[in-house]
Amino acid sequence: MIIGIDIGGSTTKIIGQDGGVFNKPLFVKATDPVASLFGAFGKFVDENELSLADIEQIMITGVGSSYITRPIYGLPTRKVDEFAAIGLGGLALSGLSEAIIVSMGTGTAIVRASGDKSVHIGGTGIGGGTILGLANAMIHVRQIDTIIEMASKGNLNNVDLTVSDISNDFPESLPPETTASNFGKLSDIATHNDIALGILNMVFQSIGMTARFALINHGINDVVLTGNLSKFDVCHDVFERLRYFFALNFVIPQFSEFATALGAALSKD
Repeated sequence: MIIGIDIGGSTTKIIGQDGGVFNKPLFVKATDPVASLFGAFGKFVDENELSLADIEQIMITGVGSSYITRPIYGLPTRKVDEFAAIGLGGLALSGLSEAIIVSMGTGTAIVRASGDKSVHIGGTGIGGGTILGLANAMIHVRQIDTIIEMASKGNLNNVDLTVSDISNDFPESLPPETTASNFGKLSDIATHNDIALGILNMVFQSIGMTARFALINHGINDVVLTGNLSKFDVCHDVFERLRYFFALNFVIPQFSEFATALGAALSKD
């Protein structure tokens, strides 16, 4: 078995693959990358009933991989370029041969992937870190699961300004429900739930627009969404609307949050 581990800014994701078969992936939260790595590895081995003898190699990637300087438990350990891992994992999970892969973590990275070649074409500092920071400042909540739960009860009509709010005459390319200004209609009656939804909507719309601009001159219509943020229902809802608006094929595959870890595992020569 080849183990892929993505050591991120706030979580560590781990997955195993053996001849194209994936073992039960998992992630752990930790502020220390070394602690999160060993915690994730130990939990993965235990839950999948593995022994060290079952593991051929460990492939690590992500911003925290720079802290790992020795073989893990004496097993062959190799570092993988994160952008290469994003590309490989995104294509493998989506079943596509070519796509733009958007990795939504603390920030957002955008990679053009084709076969075994991946090129980092840009990104944005807007991502999960933005959600946590704004939610902490505006509604005094910093747990992502709590923010998501609150947003499920929110109403964007109390937060965002739409095209229909400012005009009775708009082109076909701008449906009346199109956002004209995020938080441009923040009402006195807006609840914390409304604000939570407004934050998530703004972040996902901004990432979607960034991905749209990244597609220019690339001749690709498929966008694969990966990373921790991609697993939430509100992400699916926003990008489903953007699919119609941009006429793009936004894909959120199963296990999308583990794409980079899987890409690392697939980097084994």
